[in-house]
Amino acid sequence: MSKTALVTGPTAGIGKSFAHQLAGQGYDLVLVARDRGRLEAEAAELSTTYGVAVEVLPADLVDREQLATVEARLADPDRPVDLLVNNAGFGLKKRFLDNPVDAEQAMLDVLVTAVMRLSHAALGAMAERGHGGVINVSSVASFLPRGSYSAAKSWVNSFSEWAAYEYRDRGVTVTCLCPGFTKTEFHERMDVGRGSAPDFMWLDADELVATALKDHAKGKVWSIPGGQY
Repeated sequence: MSKTALVTGPTAGIGKSFAHQLAGQGYDLVLVARDRGRLEAEAAELSTTYGVAVEVLPADLVDREQLATVEARLADPDRPVDLLVNNAGFGLKKRFLDNPVDAEQAMLDVLVTAVMRLSHAALGAMAERGHGGVINVSSVASFLPRGSYSAAKSWVNSFSEWAAYEYRDRGVTVTCLCPGFTKTEFHERMDVGRGSAPDFMWLDADELVATALKDHAKGKVWSIPGGQY
């Protein structure tokens, strides 16, 4: 029987790599993002390339009603999700007081609230079944005091580490992935160029995700790819 993975933010960068590598391992997929067009294009590519079933679930994770549809999908006992990848996220380039508070709230909603609520739905169903996994994508920025983004990712670290030990005996593996600078759209959307860090600091998304999946399969709580980190 095939397994199913739900990936948030799967149309670019780290999330896209997760979707492709999991499909390559035979996982059916549930893809969650705001842009239905990009989701459907990605789903068509994945199903054609890997021969897996791909479900599209458009949702803006800032919107509590739309977020609830993803929670319900994760909690559905008739369509179990074996692996949740909480990858969706974004950053704000300006300093805290230079951003509108609503922009700061939206970032907190995606980086913290969505991770908490989706994890709650997934962990409940997985613990009940006695197996499952969650990969929460954090950042090495979480270990540094660098504004609200780092603060939000610090919450992801603490929550993930606690959940890993809390639910290990229930058959659920929780891994916190902390990437460094990675060649993706994330920094481009923030208008942060490659010159913001030396070349050796930049990671390849596919290699990063391959490491994360290996670490998760080994039951590791932390995955911090790249010797430089």
